[in-house]
Amino acid sequence: MTINGFKAEGDAATIISGVPTTGRISSGGLIEREIGFVLGAQRSLRLALRNPDLTTSRRIALAINDFIGVPCATPEDPATIRLTLPRNFNGNIVDLLTDIEQLVVDTDLSAKIIIDENSGLIVIGKDVRVSTVAVAQSNLTVTIAENPSVVQPNPLSLGQTAVEPATDLTIQTNDSNLAVIGESVSLQQLVDGLNALGINPRDLIAILQAIKASGALQAEIEVL
Repeated sequence: MTINGFKAEGDAATIISGVPTTGRISSGGLIEREIGFVLGAQRSLRLALRNPDLTTSRRIALAINDFIGVPCATPEDPATIRLTLPRNFNGNIVDLLTDIEQLVVDTDLSAKIIIDENSGLIVIGKDVRVSTVAVAQSNLTVTIAENPSVVQPNPLSLGQTAVEPATDLTIQTNDSNLAVIGESVSLQQLVDGLNALGINPRDLIAILQAIKASGALQAEIEVL
């Protein structure tokens, strides 16, 4: 399990980074009940894609058919490919699977941005594109400092020692000029344009969501 933060504390101070009470289990888990069957006796199978995609499904079917030499693979939908054992194939379905699993197929990657708001993590895919858009960002910093003072009564006045509160409140705003992010043709240019604004990752999350809402971001945003 991966934790997205930490907490350290002492008698008079506490530091918390991220959200230490949440985490993720890599790849999750599967609970299955075994169904009795003999794989080698099958004449046809359906291959399931972990990441469904029409282009990838068709590329896999074409690669299998070119390798075997006969049309034995048919894409049925973005997540499924029907595989049929050819009549003159020298072996069973296990041999066929062993042969085709060595094939290398270029998968089609969807334009996607992954955001983990707990840790401030942002992952941008290589096919993400953004249209020309202007962005302005402002930071507001509020600082509060307590400096109480002790007031002593005059001698023989029968007064009591008292504590007078004193609060130092400071508000600072850092306004940035309106910056233009040009239409990007590569991931590097997109990152350079966003970095030019000089913002931190958590502000960048809000900016990406705002650009998406404006229609200038050609990508899907997935929030973990």
